[in-house]
Amino acid sequence: MVNKLNTYIILILVINGLAFLGIGCSGKGPSTANNTSSAVDGNISVKGPDTILPLIYAEAEAFMNQSSGKIVSVTGGGSDVGIAALIDKQVDIATASREINVKETENANKNGVNPVEYTIAYDGITAIVNPKNPVSNLTFAQLSGIYTGNISNWKDVGGEDKPIAVISRDSSSGTYAYFKEAVLNNSEYRPDALTQTATGSIVSEVSQNPNAIGYIGFAYLDSSVKALSLDKGNGSVPPSIDNIKSGKYPLSRALYMYTNGEATGLKKEFIDYILSEKGQGVVTTVGYIPLPK
Repeated sequence: MVNKLNTYIILILVINGLAFLGIGCSGKGPSTANNTSSAVDGNISVKGPDTILPLIYAEAEAFMNQSSGKIVSVTGGGSDVGIAALIDKQVDIATASREINVKETENANKNGVNPVEYTIAYDGITAIVNPKNPVSNLTFAQLSGIYTGNISNWKDVGGEDKPIAVISRDSSSGTYAYFKEAVLNNSEYRPDALTQTATGSIVSEVSQNPNAIGYIGFAYLDSSVKALSLDKGNGSVPPSIDNIKSGKYPLSRALYMYTNGEATGLKKEFIDYILSEKGQGVVTTVGYIPLPK
């Protein structure tokens, strides 16, 4: 899984570099990332979180390979950034690893934007530690205590007498917001948590620090870190494709796309492709969880 995901991440970095020089995602012409769909037929722009970026790039690449002359420009920045760009009519499709909130919807409506939601795949937020860490299971109360600051030593959760190095996503991330709501019950993160703007950076930090803990999307999980099983009161459940798909894993979540009104034209073609059998095959290939058939 991780080799495929890393390949897509490398491709994204290359494409973003090309976009900076004015070359579109497909490499076929000028970038239209800042245009709405009404500006140029055959070109759409998609913006959203790092969590979904490898998936959306892979979907765009596959879609363009079968749709000659059609360009999908993909950029990251976070769920907040993608939704804000949709509200400001600066992007055709926003992706998000959380649902659009009430305030965002109100701001959208004030600006004449009607966000319509599409569920495109599933993911599971995965708590990770260094493989040398003997801790393999945490309750929700323990995980929350670690991230709010009530627990600061691994010995308090069955580990060694070592301080816990807490790593979190930055506040623009949908994963940050989802974790805060689902695990911390909207309490504040501990002030000494090390924040990272990219999921891959969290994996790197945890893989190098035996005392670290972080949380990532399931698709980013690899052998350099260890996934923790979580217990929300019904027994300890490891993150796995089957457990996420069934909802048994307590941090299973949906991944979304948003458009201004019902998707039409190329926007609809692209979303329909993602929801098709081929598109859901891409979901599986990249390491995310496809929708139920």
